[in-house]
Amino acid sequence: MGAAHARVRRQPARQYSAGLKFNKNKNNKTGMEMTGVAQAATEDKKADKEADHHPYCRPKDAATLILVDRSAATPKVLVGKRHDKVVFMPGKFVFPGGRVDKSDNRVPVAASIPKELEANLLKGSPKITASRARSLTVAAIREACEETGLCLGRRTDGAAPKLDGPKLDGPKLDGPWKPFTDASLLPDPSGLFLIARAITPPGRIKRFDTRFFTADASTITHRIEGVIHPDAELVELVWVELGSQPLADLHPMTRNVLGELEKRLATGPLRHDAPVPFFHFYGGRMHKDVLGA
Repeated sequence: MGAAHARVRRQPARQYSAGLKFNKNKNNKTGMEMTGVAQAATEDKKADKEADHHPYCRPKDAATLILVDRSAATPKVLVGKRHDKVVFMPGKFVFPGGRVDKSDNRVPVAASIPKELEANLLKGSPKITASRARSLTVAAIREACEETGLCLGRRTDGAAPKLDGPKLDGPKLDGPWKPFTDASLLPDPSGLFLIARAITPPGRIKRFDTRFFTADASTITHRIEGVIHPDAELVELVWVELGSQPLADLHPMTRNVLGELEKRLATGPLRHDAPVPFFHFYGGRMHKDVLGA
């Protein structure tokens, strides 16, 4: 996702330093604990009623990354508040993410995606190829860097390849991969786990076939200052404990996915063999299936 098209009202963005900023309001619980697909579907309909009349459009592949800090008893996740004037989910707290770029499959990586992760990405319909599965993981890392300034990568020996945009071989070190090149990093998708897949309902002005990934905060290897500010796509960035107040403002589908992550985290270390839910719509209703079931 690129920069926002219009200016946001002048509110200060929260500053974040080497440790970023944490919301420690552990006891400020809400009634947002997941109560099932039916409630999420009802809230989704209420929240986005204005957007359900647009002509059909095919959903575009997209990736979202939920970064998790498990250093304390209660896990924290990284969320950002979107610009008020963007078309898709304005003013909402979201996880960084966006659509897949054509060049994502040709970006060199530090390590291949795990075979188990690839297998999960190939499940479900519409079907995708192994190269598209790789593109989704790379897109998640790219979007997280663009929107939050946090880079998931691994240092390379010697000169880093030039990651400068669609051609990936030009003389100018610019484009979305410049921070990786500057830090002698290659994107590393080996630490990603697939949590859920969700397709935007028909009738919305924009539709995405989104794969929700998670990764531990320890996979962050580089940080860019100045990415979060009042005129950026994300105007605020904060780590929050699961169950705390900022998460109550998440889009209903995002809260549903976060509930899946919370259940996964409660079972111990993340694994690729856990069931992956697939949220999709037909017959005017949201359905929750399991990929590959």
